[in-house]
Amino acid sequence: MSKIAVITGSTRPGRNNLQVAEWVLARAQERQPEVEFELVDIADFNLPLLNEAVPAGYQQYSNEATKEFSARIDEFDGFIFVTPEYNHSVAPALANALSYLNAEWANKAAGIVSYGSAFGVRAVEHLRGILSELQIAHVQKTGMFSLFGDFENFSAFAPTEMQAASVDPMLDQLVTWTKALESVRAGAAAL
Repeated sequence: MSKIAVITGSTRPGRNNLQVAEWVLARAQERQPEVEFELVDIADFNLPLLNEAVPAGYQQYSNEATKEFSARIDEFDGFIFVTPEYNHSVAPALANALSYLNAEWANKAAGIVSYGSAFGVRAVEHLRGILSELQIAHVQKTGMFSLFGDFENFSAFAPTEMQAASVDPMLDQLVTWTKALESVRAGAAAL
């Protein structure tokens, strides 16, 4: 059974991110019951600003937090990144977490769910560049939410049905790509 992580994109106190990620997890589990989905909260790993001396590509981690994060991410076949938009870009905590690892991300599929004043579209565009560099195959469809229409008082996540439905095509593409890339990773291991 394929295993996909729903990864939070913010560690900020009072963040909206965790409730969006929990909603995405429930939607994914309902829509794609043949896949195992799990929530991975980057806040649980207490990753400081990138502090590994050796580049991630060598997988010579010196910090326990990095080793734990590496082991956790390595378990998954695919990812859904839930990102807010901060300053017209991806949240710094998510960019930092992505930078800690390399091989653990490679040749796996990802979908993106974003939110912000403009649906988080600028964060999505920046995140796609990071994911490409890490050899993560990100699907075209994206779930997007507005701080103005999908949150009550800008803090309680209550998506409209139209925006909630934007997640479904992303999930469908992600599951297909996740399964396809499992054979790519198996072929790479055989070399």
